[in-house]
Amino acid sequence: MSPGPVDTSDVVILGGGAAGLSLAYRLLETDGATVTVVEPPDGPARPAERTWCYWDQGGDQGGDQGWDQGGDQGDGHSEGGAGFGEAVTASWPLLRVHGRDGSPLTVDPAPFRYRMVRSTAFERLVHARLERSLGGRLLRATADTVRDVPGGAEVRCTAPDGRAPILRARHVFDSRPLRALPPARTQLLQHFRGWFVRTAGDRFDPEVADLMDFRVPQPRHGLAFGYVLPLAPDRALVEYTEFSRSPLTTAAYETALGHYAREVLRLGEFAVESAEQGVIPMTDARFPRRTGTAVFRIGTAGGATRPATGYTFAAVQRHSRAVAAALREGRVTVPAPHGRRALAMDAVLLRALDTGRIDGPAFFTGLFRHTPAPRLLRFLDGATTLREEWGIGLRTPVGPMLRTALEVPFLPRRTHPAPGTGESPR
Repeated sequence: MSPGPVDTSDVVILGGGAAGLSLAYRLLETDGATVTVVEPPDGPARPAERTWCYWDQGGDQGGDQGWDQGGDQGDGHSEGGAGFGEAVTASWPLLRVHGRDGSPLTVDPAPFRYRMVRSTAFERLVHARLERSLGGRLLRATADTVRDVPGGAEVRCTAPDGRAPILRARHVFDSRPLRALPPARTQLLQHFRGWFVRTAGDRFDPEVADLMDFRVPQPRHGLAFGYVLPLAPDRALVEYTEFSRSPLTTAAYETALGHYAREVLRLGEFAVESAEQGVIPMTDARFPRRTGTAVFRIGTAGGATRPATGYTFAAVQRHSRAVAAALREGRVTVPAPHGRRALAMDAVLLRALDTGRIDGPAFFTGLFRHTPAPRLLRFLDGATTLREEWGIGLRTPVGPMLRTALEVPFLPRRTHPAPGTGESPR
């Protein structure tokens, strides 16, 4: 197989998931920018359809179930992901948490709303923008090697027809999954399976998203909860999620989902229209953001997944805007997706959960019960002040958290088994 012709552009993006497509979307807002997105061809290398959720400020712009501007998990700015309206499937003005004792707690997070994006709709939106843009290009191929060259970086690919295109750019952003995670002091997994269900009667409140329902049997290690996102009175995404060290078998997820849908939610007769399943690392590992002079990591591979929650989509939007701004200003440094203080707090929480020093269901239920919802969402998004974080911390189990905070800096980082691939459902 002989090398193909060399194609040049300002930026090459490897991977067409949330991170790669979001960055392409932002870069194409810059007049004159040339951007090439390399996505794997159809086949086993392409991931199945996924669901991404986040919260942000901004009014609905019409459409069924609150189809709106969407796009950010809540960084305190209303711009969110302006322009993503076509990809937002649904949104909810109210959030609910169920304690282990069954007591419900419904909160109004205004001015935030919780929103859902389906990956297929998001791909369609960004692909259309690539086609309309004079500087945009989508290449279906497998990226084989990436290396620095004078003036930038080079990517060698293999196309489905056997061609070997060569791409050169001033900057390459790589969102492909890592083969192995960096060493960490603590690593849990957020693993889940969800059903898109249709019930025989109206069983769901389309105004309320159930973020955490702890009325499910709890594992010996970690925690488990249900997750319900209504799409209509008779349709919803119903998920079973665990934070623990090892994923379950598909059969075990099916059993847990069946129990949750029938015995806890009491849905009655229902049909499963489709399913999704994934594994997300929840780790305090340090993800290298730069792998060459002109090669950068983005998305989960670049540390965008929030360690203590698994949320990724919102951080990807913030990071994409920051990267695009840096390139417009001629800077070659890529900012971190999360601040150091937020990552330090997440490291303490992960360790406290992993050691069993705190009760996971009680901890998360308490956060929602004792913290105003808008402030809590900003806290989970790393957008609170030090004073606000101090006030939230005083409402957590102070003794176990303080002991853990003193311990974490002295723990060794070690390699953990790779969790497989997946993208956050949230």
